[in-house]
Amino acid sequence: MSKQIIPKHLDELAARIEDALSQIRPYLEADQGDITLQEITDDLIVKVELHGSCAGCSLIDMTMKGGVESAIKAVAPEVKEIEAINL
Repeated sequence: MSKQIIPKHLDELAARIEDALSQIRPYLEADQGDITLQEITDDLIVKVELHGSCAGCSLIDMTMKGGVESAIKAVAPEVKEIEAINL
């Protein structure tokens, strides 16, 4: 796992995103997967890393759109885009 890159002025946003990820994490863990926040850019692009079975799952597009993106956008509507860095 690489080091998180979160600009100091985005700490509050990162906390909201981490909370959203903690809400969906049990569902990912049930399928032997996980997710971590890796970066938030100054232009509000969120980069996450998928772990375990999530990294190679054929349903990851649905998980990213329907689960991860929805959860993050619900707590942080200002986020422009969510990307998985290892897909």
